[in-house]
Amino acid sequence: MKIFLTGATGFVGSHVARACAAAGAELRLLTRKTSNLAGLEGLRATTVVGDLRQPEALRSALAGCDALVHVAADYRLWVRDPEEMHAANVAGTRELLRLARESGVQRVVYTSSVATMGFKRETTIVDEATPVSVDEMIGHYKRSKFLAEQEAIAAARAGQHVIILNPTTPIGANDAKPTPTGRIVVDFLNRNFPAYVDTGLNLVDVAEVARMHVVALDRGTPGERHILGGENLTLKQILDRLAGLTGLPSPALKVPHAVALAFAFFDENFNGKLRGREPRATVEAVRMGQKMMFASSARAERELGFHVLPVDNALRAAVDWFWANGYAPRPGVTAK
Repeated sequence: MKIFLTGATGFVGSHVARACAAAGAELRLLTRKTSNLAGLEGLRATTVVGDLRQPEALRSALAGCDALVHVAADYRLWVRDPEEMHAANVAGTRELLRLARESGVQRVVYTSSVATMGFKRETTIVDEATPVSVDEMIGHYKRSKFLAEQEAIAAARAGQHVIILNPTTPIGANDAKPTPTGRIVVDFLNRNFPAYVDTGLNLVDVAEVARMHVVALDRGTPGERHILGGENLTLKQILDRLAGLTGLPSPALKVPHAVALAFAFFDENFNGKLRGREPRATVEAVRMGQKMMFASSARAERELGFHVLPVDNALRAAVDWFWANGYAPRPGVTAK
């Protein structure tokens, strides 16, 4: 099978690329001029330079492909120009699906996000049937992913074979950028996590997420969402797990959301707007944290053979990778 894969230089996408290659696929990978290709080292694939914001230039890359696996997205919780994010995530997805149809690509796997689900402030475990609307989406990233997912659903309803996957919060090795979740781990390893807020996440092993992209090329219900999750954990439980894995202390101080919101407002305005630097905390992130992002993967278990795995191995892989690649000093080792 010949696959056109977007997002292969990202965290999830690099794992998907290797899973597809291991399954024997012939890969054509979308990269950008500025992409760091280190994560693709040793991978047999053809690279194509392009940009989701200029989709028409990707028509030739899709020619002759059996499948499109669309993982790429602008994943940031703070962005100077929201229109750039919308152009990549929403318009880019819509146009890429159109080009795939026009190029005769038979199957599409679209990587959405659990962020599009209808999370509540109380500890409710949501699934694909939980009611939700775009008005419930907090921040530019979540809104853009919700609208992009609607494009994928609409394409499927019009007859295109589009399987939608919704990973929760992937964790594991090779998170080079790192993602917002990877930053939690890096900050913990660098002892920059003096306190925590009362929030919750569902952590999933990125390797299992990657495996599902290969499976979804043959299985799954077109136009339906499939949550790929692992363990539902509070932030404090995640930090305690990291403490157990590393021997580093877990923060004991819980900060009220109102205090975290005030700090984020200051950080976003001072560092983001005045100094032009990415803030450590954003108002949107704190507002998102007021909801427990707990989810069920029962549909993916039934339809795709997804495995809900304990997250400790993935956390260990992330910690070891960040240590090995200089993101933080190992305990007892003085940073140079």
